[in-house]
Amino acid sequence: MMAGMQMQMLARGYLVYDLTGSAALLGFVSAGMAIPMLFLAPFGGVIADRVERKRLIQGGQVIVAIFALVIGTAIFTDMVEWYHLLIVSILQGTVWTFMMPARQAIIPQIVGPERIGNAMALNAAGMSAMTLIAPAVAGGLYAVAGPANVYFIISGLSILSVIVTTLVPKPERAAAPSQRRNMFADIGAGLVYIKGNRMVLVLLVMGLATTLLASPFRMLLPVFVVDIYNRGPDSMGLLVAIMGGGSLVGSLAIAALGDWRRGMLLIIGSFVSGIALLLIASFPFYYAAAVIMVLVGLGDAGRRTINMGLIMEVVEDQYRGRVMSVFMMNFGLMPLGVLPAGMIADALGGQMAIAILGALLILVTLIVLITQKGLRSFQ
Repeated sequence: MMAGMQMQMLARGYLVYDLTGSAALLGFVSAGMAIPMLFLAPFGGVIADRVERKRLIQGGQVIVAIFALVIGTAIFTDMVEWYHLLIVSILQGTVWTFMMPARQAIIPQIVGPERIGNAMALNAAGMSAMTLIAPAVAGGLYAVAGPANVYFIISGLSILSVIVTTLVPKPERAAAPSQRRNMFADIGAGLVYIKGNRMVLVLLVMGLATTLLASPFRMLLPVFVVDIYNRGPDSMGLLVAIMGGGSLVGSLAIAALGDWRRGMLLIIGSFVSGIALLLIASFPFYYAAAVIMVLVGLGDAGRRTINMGLIMEVVEDQYRGRVMSVFMMNFGLMPLGVLPAGMIADALGGQMAIAILGALLILVTLIVLITQKGLRSFQ
């Protein structure tokens, strides 16, 4: 599933920029997937806490396969327009809103509470491995076989994920919200739980800040590849693959470290991300970017893997789906970062946009370091 997602992010981003030549539209289409996450995520969390999570995941995988097949057919018949990609991006965001809280919440059910941190790190390592491999494959296929065939392969990978998910054992469920209770009441109960747990609240806020400031670079990468580096989709795929390699190394290192100073490692990962963005903005050369992408991946692993693992560890099972849905709302707020970044890139250039984001990320992380003693000392 992650291989297909990574291939689609590269193919969709490059195709939109190829069709329009607009960084703002690129940011708009990329942000489309995030819009449903902002408005529907709380409902997805309640559903993940009410129903069998495995079946919910498989249903989402089937729908994603259908969407990829539709877009591949539209490209193949030369009927695709940028707004088709926007519509499907929004629909996919809706599916992921219901699927991803279940996907993350099912991991602690399978491995048990004593292995949550390690399991989340290994899960992130698997995702990072696909970030390493899939974009390079997608970039090469895009250049050689065209975007339609990339989307057909994505559809096939999604079907394969349905088959593989059948091998996951059905986990035992803890106490779930009452099916007869109003869904809004369950959402409210989840928010009250978050408000009463200071560490969860801090982790969610930090996840929001780093998502807003670090993620837009990934969405704006086609601007750098085409306008600054003067390269093609295969070169973009290599950059994303190198970033995935850094993320893979970081995730495996986190899994090996276990419970050692995870709060500080989370803060350090955010600093690394901010510094990497400043370096990308400062050195407008492809080979320099290829080296810096290792730092981007390391910082990404430190932020996402540890943040999500800590949240899963401190949250009770009956609330995990709802808490993860709030975490996913971070991605729903991505337009607040992606769209302004795209507009700045159109007005002042991609380098200036990424430099501003990098500086803001370092500033926010510094504030967290100074003010959040509990996070600094969290093991």
